[in-house]
Amino acid sequence: MSPSEGRDPSPGANSAPESRPDPALPERPTFREACRLWLKIGCLSFGGPAGQIALMHEELVERRRWVDERRFQHALHFCILLPGPEAQQLATYLGWWLHGTRGALVAGTLFVLPAALLLLALSWGYAVWGSLPAVTAVLRGVQPAVVALIVVALIRLGQRWLRHWGLGMMALGAGWGLHSGLPFPALLLLVFGVGLLWPGILPTPQSPESNVGSSHSAAVEVPRPPHWGRSVGVLWLCLALWWLPVVLAALRLGGGHVLVREGIFFSGASVLTFGGAYAVLPYVAQQAVERFQWVSGPEMMAGMALAETTPGPLILVLQFVGFLGAWHHPGPLSPGVAGVLGAGMTSWTTFFPSFVWILVGAPWVERLQGWRQWERWVGGVSAGVVGMILHLAWTLAHATLRDAGGHWDGPGLGVLIASIALLRWARWPSLAVVLLAGALGLLRWGWGG
Repeated sequence: MSPSEGRDPSPGANSAPESRPDPALPERPTFREACRLWLKIGCLSFGGPAGQIALMHEELVERRRWVDERRFQHALHFCILLPGPEAQQLATYLGWWLHGTRGALVAGTLFVLPAALLLLALSWGYAVWGSLPAVTAVLRGVQPAVVALIVVALIRLGQRWLRHWGLGMMALGAGWGLHSGLPFPALLLLVFGVGLLWPGILPTPQSPESNVGSSHSAAVEVPRPPHWGRSVGVLWLCLALWWLPVVLAALRLGGGHVLVREGIFFSGASVLTFGGAYAVLPYVAQQAVERFQWVSGPEMMAGMALAETTPGPLILVLQFVGFLGAWHHPGPLSPGVAGVLGAGMTSWTTFFPSFVWILVGAPWVERLQGWRQWERWVGGVSAGVVGMILHLAWTLAHATLRDAGGHWDGPGLGVLIASIALLRWARWPSLAVVLLAGALGLLRWGWGG
């Protein structure tokens, strides 16, 4: 669906004096309006990639209609195939489509920045004071609300994206495959194989004209078309910026300093993280705990808990690892300064590559928009995402709603059911539900004993 959907598609339509804008089509969002929305999304992006994708869909497609359904799924399919945090990449892609390069930089940065600052403060508090009972109680109350966010996202996206029996079967199969230990990259290959060898299981993509009136996107022009010279220039500039902090740290502190080692290690991890955070965290945990000894096993689990119950991508747990690794091995720096620099180095080398993939690849991927064969091949990716959400909801429910004896936690289940009701039927904002759950956790497990 093109940005000018709803208007005469002929080449001269934009200049025709008798053409009038469609009153159902919203005005183009200003850059300031988009910045406010990306900041809001960054502050409310709980629930991992499942909740974050659903939140962007609700805000951009359903509520404001800045992006149409087909373009959203087109961008999502591309981002799912990339290494790194797919939700941040999706925000970067959509920001690029709305306002070009500056839109991509602002959207991708604001999607991560609020959570990164919050996790930096929590990391410092953890390093200084350890695990406080009140903090543990708040996190315990928030965890069921996070599961509720994922369940509501599963319902909403399932109703919207699984309108064909084949997609429903693929979603269930994807969830079962992930639960059985199938790696997410293998699942993507399986999705492509189904689309190629059994095309009848997938619905025939609709032409852009057939979707007129079903959803509208804001009247924005697609950013500049792809050009080989520009793409190569952007690639070289991004690569130089990517490695600049690592080079500066090596020149100032020596190649063996923890900051340099973190920059190199997490840069490598950022290009291998296909399948999201859950696919790469076991490898990172093994290297960080056993090989580099940046954190201990309990510290790694504490970082996972903090990342699960704060906004932003789950892969932000790597920032926690980078902070503590530099805190424990500061070298000539003070622990506090080293920790902050370690967190910054880790976040930079983890998230900056996403800007590279989008700024270089998005203009070329836009050319595939409307190519029906490509849309048929990747159409099952949406079902794979729903399957991933289903698997994530089940996994987190088991991990957070069962006590040490393996029994279901009654108070936690109560918070879960109440949160689903407030989100699904009472239409409470996500932040209000999370804050209420945290307060209940403090009352029940903090002060209430």
